[in-house]
Amino acid sequence: MALKINKFKLTHSFFFSKLRYSSSSSAQTADSIVSIFTTKGPSAPELNTLSPSLTPHLVESVLTRLRSWRVAQSFFHWASNQHPYNHTSFTFNAIASILSRSHQTQPLIDLAKHLPNSSCSFTPAAFSFFLRCLGNLRLVREANHVFDEMSLKGLCVPDRLCYNTLLEVISKCGSLHLMETRLNEMKGFGWEFDKCTFIHIHVTYCNAGRFDQALSVYEKMEEKGWVDERVCSMMALHFSKWGNVDKAFELVERMCEHGMRLTEKTFCVLIHGFVKESRVDKALQMFDKMHRENGFTPDVSLYDVLIGGLCKNKDSGRALSLLSEMKEYGVKPDIGIFTKLILSFSDDKSMISKLLKEILEGEEDEKTLVLIYNAVLTCYVNDGSMDEAYLLIQMMSHSKSSTEDDASRMDAFSKVTKRLVSPNVTSFSIVIDGLLKKDQLDLALSLFNDMRKIVGKPTISIYNNLIDSLCKSNRLGESYELLREMRELGVEPTHFTYNSIYGCMCKRKDVAGARDMLKEMGACGHGPWIKHTTLLVKELCNHGRVMEACEFLDNMVQQDFLPDIVSYSAAIGGLVNIQEVDRAMEIFRNLCSRGHCPDVVCFNVLIRGLCKADRLAEAGILFDELVERGLSPSVVTYNLFIDSWCKNGSVDKAMALLFRMCEEDKEPSVITYTTLVDGLCKAKRPDDALLLWKEMEKKGCPPNRIAFIALIYGLCSCCRPTEALCYLREMEQKEMKPDSFIYIALLSAYLSDLNLTSAFEVFNEMVDLGFFPNRLDKNYPVAVDAILKFCKDHRTSSAIQVLMEEGKIPTQSELLEVKN
Repeated sequence: MALKINKFKLTHSFFFSKLRYSSSSSAQTADSIVSIFTTKGPSAPELNTLSPSLTPHLVESVLTRLRSWRVAQSFFHWASNQHPYNHTSFTFNAIASILSRSHQTQPLIDLAKHLPNSSCSFTPAAFSFFLRCLGNLRLVREANHVFDEMSLKGLCVPDRLCYNTLLEVISKCGSLHLMETRLNEMKGFGWEFDKCTFIHIHVTYCNAGRFDQALSVYEKMEEKGWVDERVCSMMALHFSKWGNVDKAFELVERMCEHGMRLTEKTFCVLIHGFVKESRVDKALQMFDKMHRENGFTPDVSLYDVLIGGLCKNKDSGRALSLLSEMKEYGVKPDIGIFTKLILSFSDDKSMISKLLKEILEGEEDEKTLVLIYNAVLTCYVNDGSMDEAYLLIQMMSHSKSSTEDDASRMDAFSKVTKRLVSPNVTSFSIVIDGLLKKDQLDLALSLFNDMRKIVGKPTISIYNNLIDSLCKSNRLGESYELLREMRELGVEPTHFTYNSIYGCMCKRKDVAGARDMLKEMGACGHGPWIKHTTLLVKELCNHGRVMEACEFLDNMVQQDFLPDIVSYSAAIGGLVNIQEVDRAMEIFRNLCSRGHCPDVVCFNVLIRGLCKADRLAEAGILFDELVERGLSPSVVTYNLFIDSWCKNGSVDKAMALLFRMCEEDKEPSVITYTTLVDGLCKAKRPDDALLLWKEMEKKGCPPNRIAFIALIYGLCSCCRPTEALCYLREMEQKEMKPDSFIYIALLSAYLSDLNLTSAFEVFNEMVDLGFFPNRLDKNYPVAVDAILKFCKDHRTSSAIQVLMEEGKIPTQSELLEVKN
């Protein structure tokens, strides 16, 4: 017997020593893999010797030790490719948990798509864990898809736990259709709905905003005795969310009667919700329950929301009572609370005086006093009373009591001030910012100098605001002086500091200064703002310095800054304007080769240049490239081609583009229609032009002044002056003023039509409106010829003579001088 026992001890000892050795060896292997993947990655040759030892347990162990989700994902994929190793549900859940905790949505979606193809089987419990990981990132669609795929392939036979977990995921998005589908499936399997099922149904209805159904489910749960603290709290929160404060409060009361207890977080959320719904009365009752009945200690943020609600209701008594309570419980009020109290009564001088007296009474703590004074400063600044704010901080700076003269200017505050304290950085910051917003820069700088003597080193925020204001006022030298001072004091300039100065240089078109600033920014790891670079490029291009703008962008690239496509588009536009289309195309191609993705605006700028240079074939190739890149041509893109085809005499091609726009749901603009109307008239197709005009009006695109002028002029050129005159009258009814050349066009058309009576009516109207051309006008000869014709006709000669005598048109002798 003793021999058997000894033998058992020996075997037992050997088994556990082997287990300890195996566990120790596995841990060492896991540590080695973690080290290799963290430092060298999956291509490290050392991994070849470790891959044969892979087991699901080892892989899971490594995954839990890796600190980076990206490295964990890399290891997971590497392990997938090692033969004969295969992942199990444990390793899939390990990586899913890592991705879910790290909020990596797309990698988790990819994992869910891969899972059904992995041939890895799951128990219902393991699969529920995977579904919950998807639910944490609200991947409801993916969870439903993988649920169906795994069931279909027999990799998991879902039970009630699986379905309940899926319902939990569905409840997060409130999808009623998905919920009802899954509930019907559960009924088909003959499963009774348990408490978890009802909870998820209830949450789904709540999140979908279905108030009545949620209440109905809640009542059924009450009948079954399944209502607990969690369910009640959730229902109360949703009542509050739906604005039904009384129902929410009633539910909390019932919970208290049944001995249920709300969590501190639930109390806080309900109080915030009640105040938001302007039910401060209920919020205060809830506050009492939380504080006095349940023993939770409110923090300053909760007092802040309640005092804010009371201030909004102008209930100063209860607001001050809460302030006193805060002090009793040792909860220090912050500047936000003081500001709310003072701001809410800033228009009532007697009330503000009383309020300040109560706030200041018995207050000896200097830090608290400064907070109160800062609240007053904030009130003055918000009210635009900068004189009072400046005076108060001057008084605080010199630590003197207010004089009678000061008191009359300081209104309520000075009358209750018993002692002043020195201002802090925040005090100065409040007033300096207020002065800057009122464009009182010099006064702000003066106060800034006082600040340096009293509180020492200013904050980065104050420096930034002053530098920004100086730069906006084009006082660059003073900005540099402040920048130098910052460095001497050890205040590190931020990207805002540098960009304020850089922006000023760009506005000045100071290329050399902008380059130097870029070097300095690059050395500090800061980058320029796109808007400043674009402004410089546009300003240079507008002032004929296009090549200099291009050189500046090239210099930015050399300094390892990649200008935005907006800046490049501005430079390309400048080149197009000076007919340097080939250079513009060269920049465009270089952009594409460097990985930039030109936008539609950039394409449009180039297309405009090519169309203007009558290089329509190249413009068409660029259009195709735009589409191939997945961009959608804009209305401007189509308008450029339509304009070019119309000018080129290919109006049918232009019309074809209009139809293509409609097919692609691009609404043609008034420019589109105007261009085509003009093109059709030039092609002597006035009927088509009128049809298009009617279509434009039918589609709710009202014609503007330019459109009317184009149609009228076009109809005149097609010898249809009567119709043109109708549209002129319509144009006048819409209070749109025509140009003088429209009357010349109508006059010429009627004369060509030998309709001298109508021609004279138009001529007479033109003269009355003061549109008769002067001698230097190219249309003057047309008007002269018309007068000569009118003089020869007995129907108009006498009227022409009257106009000559009135001095409204040239006399016979003046006409002869022109002819000679």
